[in-house]
Amino acid sequence: MAGDSKLVIYAALAGNAAIAVTKFIAAAYTGSSAMLSEAIHSVVDTGNQGLLLLGLSRSRRAPDEVHPFGYGMEVYFWSFVVAILIFGLGSGISFYEGVQHILHPEPITSYTINYVVLGFAILFEGAAWIVALRAFNKTRGGRSLWQAIRRSKDPTTFTVLFEDSAALLGLVIAMIGLLLSQHLGWHTADGAASIGIAVVLALAAAGLAYETRSLLIGEAATRETRHAIREMIGEEPGVAGLNELRTIHLGPQNVLANISLDFRDTASLADVEATVSRLETRIRETFPEVMHVFIEAQAKESQSGAPFGIGVPPAAPGQPKGSSG
Repeated sequence: MAGDSKLVIYAALAGNAAIAVTKFIAAAYTGSSAMLSEAIHSVVDTGNQGLLLLGLSRSRRAPDEVHPFGYGMEVYFWSFVVAILIFGLGSGISFYEGVQHILHPEPITSYTINYVVLGFAILFEGAAWIVALRAFNKTRGGRSLWQAIRRSKDPTTFTVLFEDSAALLGLVIAMIGLLLSQHLGWHTADGAASIGIAVVLALAAAGLAYETRSLLIGEAATRETRHAIREMIGEEPGVAGLNELRTIHLGPQNVLANISLDFRDTASLADVEATVSRLETRIRETFPEVMHVFIEAQAKESQSGAPFGIGVPPAAPGQPKGSSG
């Protein structure tokens, strides 16, 4: 998956860098506010892809004494920074440029150049968007696009998907602004298009910030993973019940699982040690992303319950005692 993430980012980086230079030249020559907003947007996107690559690189650093569980959450941090930049730079500057051109409208000197540049930009952005969508679809399964984004633990791919989707919509808005300015003589339409682009970028930034914030403060492993771990525990003859199962993503492919088990009174110390070793091996082999497994033996009556409102539901007949992780 890391290779797919890098491919997506490199594709977007190359496309945005080339498009940004072309847009700036066209904006300087024609005086189009929407084209200038699009150029700024492309520069911000290019910088954002660089930050995502930085996050991927830093997240692969080995654990050390200060960060014993590794640096996987660097990806989440830099993705959140990208959301801030999209809002602060991309949306903010586009909004400012739009307001200025509405207050002081100027005729565009060459529509043809703007149309040509926007046409090529749509082609390049569309190609990058397809690369991002294909990479994201590999982990999507049968879920809808929004459901897959909500469940994804790798923000690098859906960040680029957010950016490219916003870029394509922004290009369409810029094109509409040019058409209205050329054919209806509405010179303020170009500035209005810049404000429209700013709104699109603000919405994309808000969606991205919402998703990455959830990952930053700690998301559990998927419901399917937690259910499978509970089933493994239920298959162990020496386990009387599951007191607690807690999981948290420390990175896209780095999960910590903390498990509290109530062992049968007849289980010997050797039985407990064998069960713990067997469960750790099975969990890691079945779910390679669960890199850290901590299992403790604790009598059910001494287990005071899960804090922070995470309750431990009673076990169904014939089933191990369950827990939300």
